[in-house]
Amino acid sequence: MTEQQSSNWVREQYQKVAQFLAEKGVIIDAVILEQSRVMEPVLTVWKVKATDGKQYWAIGGDLPSDVAPVSVAADARAVLKHFSLHWQLKAENLLKLENPDQTQQDFAKLLIGRAEGLYAMAEQDDLWKTS
Repeated sequence: MTEQQSSNWVREQYQKVAQFLAEKGVIIDAVILEQSRVMEPVLTVWKVKATDGKQYWAIGGDLPSDVAPVSVAADARAVLKHFSLHWQLKAENLLKLENPDQTQQDFAKLLIGRAEGLYAMAEQDDLWKTS
């Protein structure tokens, strides 16, 4: 990616996550950049402070957007493991439905694949080294 493409991608991911949070009733007041992570072109992990003073982890990118209270994880790496487990459980519950429709089955498969990818990324030490 060029620098401009990279900048555009990050901005688009932030806007998608901000819209997702707004739909959940969370309005971003500030992003805590030093604890957020961008791993383009795959995912973004934002630590945000809402206008009500609460803090959240929000994830976006080439995966479903999601949000969790900041208390679930100490850092961006740990929050990937949180979302991985959360998505595995959500997928399992979808697949346990008596008659899951094709959309539910497809979403469950997507969650499983993305959850496995998140966990693999969290386990890669070289992605988490700071210079």
